[in-house]
Amino acid sequence: MAITIKEVAKLAGVSPSTVSRTCTDNPKISEKTKEKVRKAMKELGYTPNFQASNLVTKNSKTIGVILPMAEKNTYQNTFFLEVIHGISQCCNNSGYMNTIISGNSKEELFDTINSVIKSGKVDGFILLYSKGEDPVVNHLVSKNFPYAIIGKPATHENTTIYVDNDNITAGKDATSYLISLGHKKIIFFYNKGHRVFVQDRKLGYISALAEYNIPFDPALCIEEKEIVEKENEYFKEIFSLPDPPSAIIAIDDITALNLEKTLAGLRIDIPDDISMICFNNSLITNLTNPPLTCVDINNYQLGFQVAEQIIKHLLTPDTMATKIIVPHSIVERKSCKKR
Repeated sequence: MAITIKEVAKLAGVSPSTVSRTCTDNPKISEKTKEKVRKAMKELGYTPNFQASNLVTKNSKTIGVILPMAEKNTYQNTFFLEVIHGISQCCNNSGYMNTIISGNSKEELFDTINSVIKSGKVDGFILLYSKGEDPVVNHLVSKNFPYAIIGKPATHENTTIYVDNDNITAGKDATSYLISLGHKKIIFFYNKGHRVFVQDRKLGYISALAEYNIPFDPALCIEEKEIVEKENEYFKEIFSLPDPPSAIIAIDDITALNLEKTLAGLRIDIPDDISMICFNNSLITNLTNPPLTCVDINNYQLGFQVAEQIIKHLLTPDTMATKIIVPHSIVERKSCKKR
């Protein structure tokens, strides 16, 4: 015979409604009470019927996770896999599901978003990116539909739920770390310059140089698309200078991986000829040769926190939009050395 919610309530010493609210991770129930209820559920082998409760509340209990529109490397970037892992774990804990939403064009993405909104298949969205003048954000705002962002919003900041790192400080810390090793000519190598986090890390880079009285050289701040298919020529030229750069900051681990390959082809050794630090600290950074020193931005935690915030706001819609900053740290490996 199936265990009932009343039996769980009796064992936990609470009301059946408290058990029901615990199953949906209602913030009005204390963590102490939730733990007591969950212990009783586990002891009795009770499994909540989320599908039945969804019919009563008319909620889908599903979060739509929006990926960037068809960009190179999006589906190979372990950053997104680790973030989605965090989102999924939080959703599982709260009795929610998540579904991935993407598109090869703005029109395709809008069609999918509108379709799931009209069908009631999602209660809210999480955007795994933030960029200036984002038509998706403007569209969701116009629909008055709940959403949260990983990254600092370029618009509607005061009313947007978001989870981010302090990317200005992260960029500054990466640069200061290299300066502490004796490096003064440092390349800042990036892509997706329209993204807010890229501009913030760049500001941090410039700020650290200023703090150490090192002149900012715009020629050392290079966007990947500016040298695409000319990488060999660019690095040959820059390393033929009388005083070449001695370090590189790569905007993420995928970019760093591509740089390693390019530099290896030119017989430029890491770290003997040039030191390298990157952001993200995904699994691949420890598998490269040499393993990459990284700024760990806690990808999993970004995902977990953004899911937790959107779910809290879905359960209590009148609360103010929260802004969460996830801390970062530098993980030292073998791609950097003292000058």
